[in-house]
Amino acid sequence: MYWKTDLTKAFAVLSALICFVLLPGCAVNQTYVSPGATKNGSIVVRTASSQNADPFHAGKQAARLLREQMAQVPPHTVVLAECFEDQARKKQVLKGICSVFPANIVFGFSTYGSFDQQGCLDGDSVGLLGIGGDGIATAAALRRDLGIAGLTMEKNKDELARRLRTGGAELAARLSRRPDDRLLVIMADAHSPKNQFLLEGAQQVMGKGFPITGGSANKNAGQTFVYFQGRMHTGSAIALLLSGDFDVSLSGRQAKENAKVVSSAAAGAAQALKSSGAKPFSVLAFNCAGRKGKLDNIADELKAIQSVLGNKIPLFGAYCAGEIGPADTAEKDPAALSSGLGWHVIFTVIAR
Repeated sequence: MYWKTDLTKAFAVLSALICFVLLPGCAVNQTYVSPGATKNGSIVVRTASSQNADPFHAGKQAARLLREQMAQVPPHTVVLAECFEDQARKKQVLKGICSVFPANIVFGFSTYGSFDQQGCLDGDSVGLLGIGGDGIATAAALRRDLGIAGLTMEKNKDELARRLRTGGAELAARLSRRPDDRLLVIMADAHSPKNQFLLEGAQQVMGKGFPITGGSANKNAGQTFVYFQGRMHTGSAIALLLSGDFDVSLSGRQAKENAKVVSSAAAGAAQALKSSGAKPFSVLAFNCAGRKGKLDNIADELKAIQSVLGNKIPLFGAYCAGEIGPADTAEKDPAALSSGLGWHVIFTVIAR
């Protein structure tokens, strides 16, 4: 029901076959392509969340709420940020979501919690982002087995850099590209500062000036999962490319102390909003879990964000083990729009 034409089907199959033949380790189930975007077509982006000790119920409830929010528009992509302990419970979250939506449109990662306009969610929670309408398109790719397990920055920095740059380049190369590509979102099992190497690989393909954002999966043992088409993967990375006739603006702010975490969130949201020359219809916020840990009250940061954005624009936020976006540091590469970061909150305003 999510394919519009036989031609689109054929294109997706051809892209997958090319990937399988030309790229080592790439299988036909490691790419996804939605129908292309129609100029001036409708765009519907919504969020939903749930917190419940029963992971299946949490996933199903969030998915049902998202379906209600999407109204009559079926999403062609659903992004999840979940925060449950152990693999068995995470599988139940996926099972709950996929009891409502087809597994092949479900992507995401394991986090330290999420937030949206309804509030901040800690453990035993799931946040969802639904993307639909014929005015926006998505393509997704998976790079399995980055090969960095057991390697450390202290002892294996050069090898980490080589493997992650290779993985990032292969990940980006597997994406189906369109003339109206606007934003790349990376979710990976490569926490800060390793995410910088992965990003550098992706930038070899996308270019240093292409808007890229995203976050690193929870780095705690047994929590480092990314999700591609409803399946769990460790040591892997996924990329989601958004296309259409819309604009994106990014900003990043760093902070490590309660008051500055709150004020920097407001400042970052304000900059991204100011840089947007159109009407926002969604905001993505990839936030450092370390920033969250510095807050006396985690709701204070969200209130600061809402003081700028208001409480109507769909907001999809996740607490990560590393972020990707504009750097708020003197050491940043001036030629690169985005960097692999820690201690940052990254805002992406999507507008039209």
